[in-house]
This record gives sequence, structure tokens and C-alpha cells, in this order.
Amino acid sequence: MSWPKKLTMQDKVIFEYAIIRVVPRVEREEFFNVGVLLYSKQERFLRVQYQIDEKKLAAFSGELDASMLRAHLKAWEVVCAGGPDGGAIGELELPDRFRWLAATRSTIIQSSPTHPGLCADPAAKLEQLFRDFVL
Repeated sequence: MSWPKKLTMQDKVIFEYAIIRVVPRVEREEFFNVGVLLYSKQERFLRVQYQIDEKKLAAFSGELDASMLRAHLKAWEVVCAGGPDGGAIGELELPDRFRWLAATRSTIIQSSPTHPGLCADPAAKLEQLFRDFVL
């Protein structure tokens, strides 16, 4: 029987992430998590994963439209991918795009403070964080 290879520090990369929140009424400071933004400089990785729970949205606010929120979050995906489709922000370097998306703002869609970590696979870590904080 062979044991799985134990990962060492050298096998891991630094990453940063922020939780994406919907804040239906900014003045009340109530929110619920809808996604995760993850960035790794070494892996040149920047992605967002999100899902809007429409029942939860309706409980928080009957005024917000889920399709409008999805359209805004889709724009975050486009900025993560980079390039001209993301407008001026999409043309920025990868770290600058992450910092712009994770910046503190007083809007309906906000991100948490950023958190660092180490992982072997940023895509797998994004999926795990999404399960832990959103689903």
C-alpha cells in the first residue's frame, strides 16, 4: 500500500481570497454571501465563483432583482478573465484587477476583507471556499 504524497511548503502557492456579499440595504449593514474571489500571483490565477440563492434574496429584500445581480457578478467574471471585454479594469495587470474587485465599497455587491493562505491548487481551493462560505 502506498501512502499519498505529503505536500510540502514548496508544493504550495500563496493565494488571497475575499467573500462576495450582497448587501440589499447598505444602511442596515446586513448581508449574505454569494461568492468567492480568489487570486494567486504565482499561478496567474484570478477567478470568481458565485451563486445567488433567490429564496434568501427574497427574505432579505423583495426589491432586488436576482437577474440584475447576476449581470453585475458576470461583469466580475469578465474582469477576472482580463482583456478588452472587461473595459479599462480588464486591461489592468492581474494583481491590479484583484485589488480593484476586492476594494472596499458601499454598494449592493461588496467583498469582505482579503484573507491569505497556501494551497496546492487554486481552482480546488476556490471550490472548497465556495462550498464553505456560500453553499
